[in-house]
Amino acid sequence: MTVRSASDLFKSTPVKIGLLLNPMSGKVRKREQAIRQTLAQIPNAMVCEATDLAGFITATDTLIQTSPDILVIIAGDGTSHAVLSHLFSTLPIAQWPALMIVPGGTTNMTPLDLGMRGKPEKILQRLAYCLQHPDNNELFQHVQRPVLCIEQNGQQTIYGMFFAAGLVARGVKFSRSSVKQIGITGGIFTFLIMLRSLIGLIFSHDNKEWAPVKMSIVRENGEKVHGTYLFTLISALDCLLLNLRPYWGKELAPLHVTWVDQQRKHLWRSLWSLLKGQGERLNAEDGYHSHNSHALTIQMNDEYIVDGELYRSPDNEPLRITATPPVTFLVL
Repeated sequence: MTVRSASDLFKSTPVKIGLLLNPMSGKVRKREQAIRQTLAQIPNAMVCEATDLAGFITATDTLIQTSPDILVIIAGDGTSHAVLSHLFSTLPIAQWPALMIVPGGTTNMTPLDLGMRGKPEKILQRLAYCLQHPDNNELFQHVQRPVLCIEQNGQQTIYGMFFAAGLVARGVKFSRSSVKQIGITGGIFTFLIMLRSLIGLIFSHDNKEWAPVKMSIVRENGEKVHGTYLFTLISALDCLLLNLRPYWGKELAPLHVTWVDQQRKHLWRSLWSLLKGQGERLNAEDGYHSHNSHALTIQMNDEYIVDGELYRSPDNEPLRITATPPVTFLVL
């Protein structure tokens, strides 16, 4: 894929924009009027709206047929995950437009890590300004980032930026129920997930709802490990919500992998180092593991999440997780 600079992209005449809006996303619902007013100011734009998986697929297909230079997703991590999965399954990456993810959801881990911070309508106003003033377009730049490719026999391939199993997945599953329905978004929403997961640490021995995850892991070098873990994380993102960095591998590879044994030592004393990426202070013999990788295989009979969406893996079919070629994102 030939990647034009942001400056060259905005100097194209005209720049064609495809906008996918999820009006049910958390931040969009709260700021819908301002967002819609700003969308009307973006020239050469086609807007499609969708609120569920089938709608996201239809909207993406409709927008791609117009050959946009930029595909703008105004939604949260779940919608972005659905669009990425559909694009990978239907279109060679060399034919993709530049992607812009505007943080409009309940959780917005991917756009925040890429550098898209601010209110959705403010970001869209900056996009409109650059399109209207192509000689003054230094507000945006390109960032390239790989995506997780999760393959399993008999299942559709899944693409996303963040995989988790164990207590993290259980916390997100909880958040998809009553907490999300209340309409809480952003940092407060994330804090409640973390609080619930920490409570799960206390009750994990007695409550099946918060049970650790049993799995086998085959690393890229062929090393095999098997055990029961509090959680396992695999991410193509450098930073998670609330500026958490729960990995500390030094290998030159795109996927960050971390897992913590159920029989770990000094958990509460180690928690800050674990969450803030200071894991060089932690020891594998105490139950703390992190490395960077291009690929690994996981076998488990349990639920897992990808970008906040819940899936289940049957025990007899391993998950093969690899990194895709880099995807081009347009960011502030």
